[in-house]
Amino acid sequence: MESDATCTYSFEYKQIDGKPVVLDVHLPSLRDCATQPPIRRPTIIYFHGGALTVGNRRSWLPTWLQTRLSAKRFIIISADYRLMPPATGHDIVEDIQDVFRFVATSLNGRLDEAMSNTGWADSGGKLPPWNPYRIDPGAIGVAGSSAGGLCAYLACMHADPKPRAVLSMYGMGGKLYNPHYFTHRSEPFFRGRELLDPQQFPSFLYPQSSELEFTSDSPPAYHPPTYVIPGYPSNPRMLLGPLYLQLGTYLDYYTGMHEPSLSAHLRTLPVDATFRLYPNPDPIPEQHRRLFPQFGVSSVWPPTCLVHGSSDTAILIEESRHLRSLLASANVDVVLWEVDGVEHAFDYEPPAEGIYKTGTAYIATIHSSQGIY
Repeated sequence: MESDATCTYSFEYKQIDGKPVVLDVHLPSLRDCATQPPIRRPTIIYFHGGALTVGNRRSWLPTWLQTRLSAKRFIIISADYRLMPPATGHDIVEDIQDVFRFVATSLNGRLDEAMSNTGWADSGGKLPPWNPYRIDPGAIGVAGSSAGGLCAYLACMHADPKPRAVLSMYGMGGKLYNPHYFTHRSEPFFRGRELLDPQQFPSFLYPQSSELEFTSDSPPAYHPPTYVIPGYPSNPRMLLGPLYLQLGTYLDYYTGMHEPSLSAHLRTLPVDATFRLYPNPDPIPEQHRRLFPQFGVSSVWPPTCLVHGSSDTAILIEESRHLRSLLASANVDVVLWEVDGVEHAFDYEPPAEGIYKTGTAYIATIHSSQGIY
């Protein structure tokens, strides 16, 4: 390992039906970390987007976030989690809990072993005799984009240890009890794209979807330029999020409540003149309310930074505004940066690098102010 190089290790943090579920550990450069005495390092666990239906730990990891956190000598972890369907939000919560447990209790030993196997301890004096990459279990933050933001919120509610800071990029989940998720669409609604034909996705629609095998690794894939629609997604899972929103059944797949359909029931409830549900949580069954972050906010929620585009059609900015209001009412340190006129996933387009450095700075500031960095 060169002193100015970064490296990535992959570790299995659990198995499902004999299949590994994996996370990647992105280490900052040795040049920045080989200090004496060695210290335990703050860590950010990142969850990928993809509507909870597609992606893996290497899908859409924001380079701006990785670059800036590595420069601040943070360890960055990107984790796989089970995908809908056949997984539900309850399965995903279990995976999130297992990620935090593994990182806090087992990862240091696995890193020591990995370093030893790569010749760390026998480097002829070129490397220090200690492993400078030690996780501080008391300094773990969480970040996520889109559906990964929902995973971050679920970590705040259910993970142990609890995250010390949160960065959510246009995160889902600030207001899941929302007509956006259970209204049937008959006209284009997402980026002006044509509606999908449900008959093209039979195995992903209930009840056939319940027969799918669990997966936590479904990377995005696209058709070649020779295809009738060049660049169109070739992995059907990439279209499931828009499809479930189009059908108004997203919450059925998220909760696993198909019979009776939770979405069909919610569509029968009254809404006010602005098409917002009355703030009564009773229609959400008690066993599923744990999946709705808007019902899990409390004063022990960690400091939170929300970033959202005002023109987002996939996840409405109303969700981040609603969560900010709830957190502020609970006396939680929260900021919301609204980016005017931009769509979903805007930080993957230049010149976003110059805009989002502030989110990373917020994470580092929180760690510093709490004495953990």
